[in-house]
Amino acid sequence: MLARPAVLLRIEGAAMFACSLLLYRSIGARWAVFLVLFLWPDMFMVGYLVSAKLGARLYNLVHADALPLVLAAVSLGFRRSGLLIFALIWLAHIGADRALGYGLKYPTFFKDTHLQRVGDSR
Repeated sequence: MLARPAVLLRIEGAAMFACSLLLYRSIGARWAVFLVLFLWPDMFMVGYLVSAKLGARLYNLVHADALPLVLAAVSLGFRRSGLLIFALIWLAHIGADRALGYGLKYPTFFKDTHLQRVGDSR
């Protein structure tokens, strides 16, 4: 398994999803909000209607860990629980995507990701 990075990245994604859920539960946020906002990052796939290059850039922008982690840090620093709730939902979405094998996109085709070509059974 240690020689299979895609497996490790899926495990890492599952761990991020689980940790996000645990933290979300621990702050007492409403699950209805979670369910409503869980898929919001996927709205950025609309860029693929213009081109694969734009689609990949927009998708990767909202599916990378950096922005929600910065948002979480800022929310803790300024004691803004609403921002933390949003950051945790965002991180949970990214973690779930990684666990399912959906990685960051290459500008060639929607199914070309840093984890695999989606649909391949490797």
